[in-house]
Amino acid sequence: MTGSASAPTAFRLAYVPGVTPGKWVRIWDERRPGVPLTLVPVAAAGAEALLRERGADAGLLRLPVDRTGLSAIPLYTETTVVVVPKDHYVAAADEVALAELAEEVVQHPLDDTLDWADGAPPGRPAFERPATTADAVELVAAGVGLLLVPQSLARLHHRRDVTYRPVTDAPQSQVALSWPEDATTDLVDDFIGIVRGRTANSTRGRAGQARAAEKSPQQKAGPKPGAAKAAKSAKSAKAAKSARSATSSSRRGKPRRRG
Repeated sequence: MTGSASAPTAFRLAYVPGVTPGKWVRIWDERRPGVPLTLVPVAAAGAEALLRERGADAGLLRLPVDRTGLSAIPLYTETTVVVVPKDHYVAAADEVALAELAEEVVQHPLDDTLDWADGAPPGRPAFERPATTADAVELVAAGVGLLLVPQSLARLHHRRDVTYRPVTDAPQSQVALSWPEDATTDLVDDFIGIVRGRTANSTRGRAGQARAAEKSPQQKAGPKPGAAKAAKSAKSAKAAKSARSATSSSRRGKPRRRG
């Protein structure tokens, strides 16, 4: 692990649209009050380059990512949904399959984060690809086609005149924590522990390691080999002695028979 020579002033965490790091940031603030966490928003397509250029210490991005020089821990997989106008027939269903959208115009924004087998979503292509997902949602609201996106992006760009439904057989987006593998600092390790759910007392965390180092030699060593066996033997001997004493007392107290 490569540590920093001087105490860092902040931990920079990049995140792509749709990812909500708030819970992890709150835990960080509790455990690392002396090191503020700075959030760095970045477009999905630019997240990998930002990490390689050291524009952030770590990033919450969408897979796939080129693992050459970058480490990545998958965190969760998102449901893919179709965004439709509120009066569209799809809005009456609980979920849909891709085959049901085959005759629909489907927007394919340039910042699409889904990995389509044929390079584009199913359905009829729009006349022109919108520049962003936000632009595509505006087109859907205007009645120009539908849009397939991870659920978090549908929530991020929510409008009153559109809704969304899960798509059962669409490719899904996976969110991961990534960082330059040659810059796995103590702070990066701390954040890995947070997203993996380690407690503050975990010996795998930096604070846990410090607490483990403060334990006395007796605490570290634990009971001596054979101590438990010796204690068990002593307890058995004491019980046997008590039993013999009780038997002897009983015999002394028994009245003698007269001839």
